[in-house]
Amino acid sequence: MKKTIFIIALLCLGHVKAQKFFTKTGETEFSASVDTFEPIEANNKSTTAVLNIENGQLAALLFVKSFHFEVALMQEHFNENYMESDAYPKATFKGTLHGFDKASLGNDTKEFPLEGELSLHGVTKPLSTQAQLKKDGKTLCVTASFAIRPEDFNIKIPGIVSKKIAKSVTVKLNYVLVEKK
Repeated sequence: MKKTIFIIALLCLGHVKAQKFFTKTGETEFSASVDTFEPIEANNKSTTAVLNIENGQLAALLFVKSFHFEVALMQEHFNENYMESDAYPKATFKGTLHGFDKASLGNDTKEFPLEGELSLHGVTKPLSTQAQLKKDGKTLCVTASFAIRPEDFNIKIPGIVSKKIAKSVTVKLNYVLVEKK
């Protein structure tokens, strides 16, 4: 009898699945520019992100080497000297959109507090920001912006270039999510 109940429970759980939206082409960009020096900006258009619209949980993963810079030498220095991309190949975020309600999604942009943990360069730190969500047809657009300090993630900036790199790096997210079927 217990075995039968267990099998029925497993079958029922298999049919109850959370509604998720995802992307493999999410855009993450950052700027570490200082006004009087050459712009330090990069873009990553291959961030994977998943949003569970039943509970507002959001997870994202990107490969650090996928950031593209206008200047190839800057990209090389970023990967080899600062981010040490071979040792720390990815960055992740896991968090929750607080107060999220899928019924409130529509053509108007809604803002939700986003709290979670950012893992970067082998260090995990709490992160709080505001995220904007907008339903656009069958897609869900998620945008957010926040600042991080390289020193908080044990990213060493040599003294010789420290005046050319901002103390606070601005990160912007732009994800267009589609329903996962």
